Amino acid sequence: MSSPAKFRNRVKISERHGAGEWTIEKLLLAALMPLGLWVASSAVTLAGADYGAVAAWFGNGLNAALAVLAAVAFCGFGALAWKVIVEDYIHRPGNKALLLVVVNILFFALAAASVFFIVRLALGSAPLPAGV
Repeated sequence: MSSPAKFRNRVKISERHGAGEWTIEKLLLAALMPLGLWVASSAVTLAGADYGAVAAWFGNGLNAALAVLAAVAFCGFGALAWKVIVEDYIHRPGNKALLLVVVNILFFALAAASVFFIVRLALGSAPLPAGV
């Protein structure tokens, strides 16, 4: 049997769990709304452009910085959203812990790769050879 519920300021403590993550998720969503519009307009602008035009576009520091912010915000929001999904629908503690680690690693790797390639384009580095 579980222990009696603990209260602080007449609010059950377990009900307060996750408030920080909820706030971070909402802040990331608020950042993603204008960044998403910027990404969509940039995609329309760059549609059909050759590599040189795209590289020159990323060479602009503001575009590169906004692209990095959008990628990191998207990955952070995605990681938090998948954390909620795993916590709500996976009931075995071992499986839940493993999936949370996998989700965090995947989104961290996606964010790191995104930042790496955006910075690579922004600095004017040569594209990676085919097959790498």
